[in-house]
Amino acid sequence: MTSSELKYPRRRLQVCQNLNTDRLTLRRPTADDWPAFHDFMMSDRSTAFGGHKDLGKAWRTFASELGHWDIFGYGMWAVTRQDDDTALGLVGPWTPPDWPETEIGWMILSDAVEGTGIATEAAKAAVDHAFNVLGWDTVVSYIAPGNTRSIRLAEKLGAVLDTAATGPAADTLVYRHPKGQAHV
Repeated sequence: MTSSELKYPRRRLQVCQNLNTDRLTLRRPTADDWPAFHDFMMSDRSTAFGGHKDLGKAWRTFASELGHWDIFGYGMWAVTRQDDDTALGLVGPWTPPDWPETEIGWMILSDAVEGTGIATEAAKAAVDHAFNVLGWDTVVSYIAPGNTRSIRLAEKLGAVLDTAATGPAADTLVYRHPKGQAHV
């Protein structure tokens, strides 16, 4: 094993499949999802996710979403309705090498679907997949302080604030998901 594999054994290449829920398909994102991501990152809704109406930063962030799949064989899925391939959000595993723990993240790109349960449905499927298919021992969600929608979603899924855990930034809240089926 290389020193990187010893430090990050959970990050060995794994290939994830699409997931389907009652209403949704979670699929690997493609370049065709850029317009929805762009619109989100250029909006005020993206401030908790590092969006600052900066086109270059938005493009690099989207490219890292696509590249995460190429490097690790998994990543955040584009969330679509089963009958429409338009990306409504990104939800799923996110494990950059500098992340302290394995994360399930989420962002809803379309404000038209906020409050419809899509984030809950997709995140529940992603947390279950992380434990049961990827074999993760622990799952956290890193949330910006003040992002009340994400905090509510984490708590709805059964995650609890772990004040002893370290996030990728000093002020990041760390919500730990219970192993087993996500609550909802």
